[in-house]
Amino acid sequence: MTELVPIPDPGVPLWFGEAGRPLVVVLHDAYGRLPAIHPFAEALARQGFRVVVPDLYDGFCTIDDVTAASLAGDLDIRFVADTIDALIEDARNDGTLRVGVVGFATGGRLALLHAQGGATDAVVAYYATLRPEEHGVIPEPVLLHFAEADSWEEGADPEEFVTRLKDHGTPVVEHEYLGTRRSFANASIPDRVDTRAAALAFARTATFLQRELDG
Repeated sequence: MTELVPIPDPGVPLWFGEAGRPLVVVLHDAYGRLPAIHPFAEALARQGFRVVVPDLYDGFCTIDDVTAASLAGDLDIRFVADTIDALIEDARNDGTLRVGVVGFATGGRLALLHAQGGATDAVVAYYATLRPEEHGVIPEPVLLHFAEADSWEEGADPEEFVTRLKDHGTPVVEHEYLGTRRSFANASIPDRVDTRAAALAFARTATFLQRELDG
C-alpha cells in the first residue's frame, strides 16, 4: 500500500479532558486517525467528557479509498475489543463511572459490535450498521447518524438494522442528513465533508451522551 501516511504518536491513545469524568472512546473510520478527529475529541472534552482516541492502525492513516478498505479489512475485531476494554479499565481506575463509545464508519461498526458485550452505557455510530449474522442484542441506548447517499452490504441496510434493534428492545434514535455522503463528518476528506451536517450531528451526539452518561 503506497498511500500510507505516518501519524504523530503512533500506536498511542490520545487523551483529552479531565480524568474521572464520563469516558467517551472515539473510534476512527477506515482512513485511520486523520487530523480531523482531534478537534472532534477536543470539542467533546469541552462538553465535560474524558475522551480517548486510540490508533487502530499502529501509526498510519490514508485518504485513499482502496488503501482504507484494505486497512479496515485487516483489522482484528478481538484486538479492537481488547483495546477498548483496556482504555475503559484505565479510565475507571481514574474514577470514571459511565462510558460511551462513538465510532465513524468502520469505527461505528466496531463500536456496535463492542456494545453487545454490555460494558458501556451508550453508543453512537456514524454511517454504520451490522449485518444480521453479526448482530446480537445491544442493551444500551444507540444513536445513529446516516448520510443520505451511501451503499450497504446485503443485510446491512439501515432500515433493517434499526428494525432489528427495536425488535430487541434497544432504545434507538436515528438521523439522516440530506444531501450528504458517507464521511460527511470527516473534515480530512474535503470532497465529502458537509460542515453543517457535521455540526448538527456533533450537537446531537453531545446531547445524547450528556443525557446517557451524566445522568
